[in-house]
Amino acid sequence: MNYNIDLKELATRENEKVEWKESGEDSNIIIKIVRTISAFANDVSNFGGGYVVCGAKETKDEYGFPKVEYTGLTANKLKEIEGKVLQNCRDCVSPPVVPIVQELENPHNPQTRILVFIIIATSEVHSYRSSENTAYYVRVSRETREARNGVLSQLLVKKQKIEYFDKRVNTNTTTSDIDIFLFRDSLQEMKLLFPEKSLEDYFSDKDQIAELVPPLFKKSELDNILRPKNFTLLLFGKKNAITANFPDVHIILSIYKGIDRSEPTAERHTLTGSIIEQAKKSMELLNSQAYVIFDKTNPKPNQVKYPIRALQEAIINAIVHRDYEIPEPIRVTIFLDRIEIISPGSLHWGVDKDKFLAGKATPKWRNQSFAYIFNKLQLAQSEGQGIPTIFRVMKEEDCPEPIFEIGMDNIVCILPAHPRVL
Repeated sequence: MNYNIDLKELATRENEKVEWKESGEDSNIIIKIVRTISAFANDVSNFGGGYVVCGAKETKDEYGFPKVEYTGLTANKLKEIEGKVLQNCRDCVSPPVVPIVQELENPHNPQTRILVFIIIATSEVHSYRSSENTAYYVRVSRETREARNGVLSQLLVKKQKIEYFDKRVNTNTTTSDIDIFLFRDSLQEMKLLFPEKSLEDYFSDKDQIAELVPPLFKKSELDNILRPKNFTLLLFGKKNAITANFPDVHIILSIYKGIDRSEPTAERHTLTGSIIEQAKKSMELLNSQAYVIFDKTNPKPNQVKYPIRALQEAIINAIVHRDYEIPEPIRVTIFLDRIEIISPGSLHWGVDKDKFLAGKATPKWRNQSFAYIFNKLQLAQSEGQGIPTIFRVMKEEDCPEPIFEIGMDNIVCILPAHPRVL
């Protein structure tokens, strides 16, 4: 099948979908090519696959903008690279990947050719086996990286090889690890506590407390003991049970008097317990930062340093959307001129990065059970409204636009203070 590859069109595509290689003579380059092929097949970013182009390299033009230089491959080199890559795809990738191979004319030199490997995303999780170890690779921005921790879990969930974290059974705990008083109060607050039912009636592996919430428990196959799912434990568990099973699920909130961490003294709070309790405690501490700054000479004499709504949405988003498989706490740092909230885990694979940064992304929950409960507790907005609300209320209060920094292992939300405070 001919895919009618247009090299000029490829050169204008996102770097996430195209990898340029000048040659492939060295065995290390062959390994990098095959790892990238397995990454495109894994397709954690939901691009549908990608291209590896051999005989071309990325350079910069006179203005510093990226451009592609077509160095080309001789007939012998082209066949050698093609053979080695396809062999490695068979021998080192499991399950094997079979890329589509096309040979194109070099637009800069008709005596050489350009070799293109076309990789279609699959429904499988592909590993790459070397002499040292076996690893999984994904495409992150313009790089091929090994998938570890939360990224690997994200890949396995996307391919439906494991359940979402929040819905997995926690085999280390039982019903005795649930805080009965917190559970009762939460059900009452959500208007889900009915007088004809005892609390024990809710401890079921079949009945749901609400239509969109799965059963809170499941019987383990080995001993038939009723055990809570991860979301049940994190929402309603006793503090010691949560700390024992998820020691990094807490919030560190620090307050500095200056604009950086060089300040010798800082107020520090470590918030533990259920994520409901952590949310309420952190909101209480953050709300104290939303005080009014007065200037009688200004047409708007009363301005808040931070809109309360923006603070609440930012911290709830960090709690609900964080990746709970990354062993890091949420970090909230309050400076004189801004608040930074660092949430473990990158964007969900189904969220468009550019739209997210503009506050217009299609909603996608990482932890669906958390989202529903927080919404019923009126701690979170309806699906997809959190980030747009932050942008809107910051603008309404004449505060600078929020900043979001997306890394491979975390997302940083920065809320600048109202300029009047400076």
